[in-house]
Amino acid sequence: MQKKSLNLAFLIAAIVLVAFVIITLMGKHNLAGWFLVSFFILVAIGFRRYPLLKGYSYPMVIFASVTLAMYFPQHFIRVGDFELKRLITPLLQIIMFGMGTTLSLWDFTRVIKMPKGVIIGVLCQFTIMPFLGWGIANIFPLRPEIAAGLILIGSCPSGLASNVMSYLAKANVALSITLTAVATILAPIVTPFYMKVLAGELVDISYWKMFIDIVKVVILPIGVGLIFHHTLHSRFKVLESIMPVVSMAGIAVILVVIIAMGRDDLLQVGLVLVVAVFLHNMCGYFLGYWAGRALRMPEQDCRTVALEVGMQNGGLASSIAADTLGKAATVGLAPAIFGSLMNITGSTLALWWRSKPLPEEKEVEGASA
Repeated sequence: MQKKSLNLAFLIAAIVLVAFVIITLMGKHNLAGWFLVSFFILVAIGFRRYPLLKGYSYPMVIFASVTLAMYFPQHFIRVGDFELKRLITPLLQIIMFGMGTTLSLWDFTRVIKMPKGVIIGVLCQFTIMPFLGWGIANIFPLRPEIAAGLILIGSCPSGLASNVMSYLAKANVALSITLTAVATILAPIVTPFYMKVLAGELVDISYWKMFIDIVKVVILPIGVGLIFHHTLHSRFKVLESIMPVVSMAGIAVILVVIIAMGRDDLLQVGLVLVVAVFLHNMCGYFLGYWAGRALRMPEQDCRTVALEVGMQNGGLASSIAADTLGKAATVGLAPAIFGSLMNITGSTLALWWRSKPLPEEKEVEGASA
């Protein structure tokens, strides 16, 4: 019965998509927007009961949210006199607090247990992506502030999404968590440095202002989350199930607000920027993986480094663009698009890797045969 209802969701989605195309050709764009939003939501529902497709449900919800922002931006810029961009930093702080509650001091002491993987992963994270962003920004015909957004997303650490994808990809989850934690702790130093050096000619950068802002929105909330984890975690175990949902909702809201604010600029440079961001993301996976292979890391660790390098903390980049730089509608566009795309590409790569046995699994299969 469940499979039938889900197949019905896909059938209705197909009908809704056809209706969207027809209504768009008729020029009724506002109405068409609701049909496209409905299409993504129906596809997300349809994916929920299929193990191989379940991981794509959240990206479909993100695409539905972005569609809302593109068609009806006026509803996501302000409510009355309150500008919704003021929600970006508090939401990111909540997300970072949630990240802190999932960490322990053991995640940081793993640096001693697996130094090679951590050193290689962090070096790849903070060399490949910033310079890729800078190179692509110089190749594509983008306005300076929008180009600076590519460098910004490349200069940020990885986020929680990479940990989830590492689990799906049969990668080294412990290494993934440690790399995310270490890169995030280093972000206040490294991110402003790269922005000053690589994007200083594109936008005005204050190193110390960015340093302080990253400490406030990332380091302090994570620190509070760590303390909470070690002192009150047993009393509030319900947070384990609530925080992931809150984090996903928070990321969706941040993306919607940024897209709504930059909608007019995005309509002008949309395709070019999407291609640039996609190239940035895919090259991150490719170079991260092959850097690990070149340095003779185990297959599991190579997959981990690829996902850590290719998947960035779009929420942090959006917060910096909005509050530190005051340019959410331009600098914030590349991070918003990156955050949307990486959920699809990361899920696809992780599920493809999941279908590929690890070398040790092949040995076990060979021995049992």
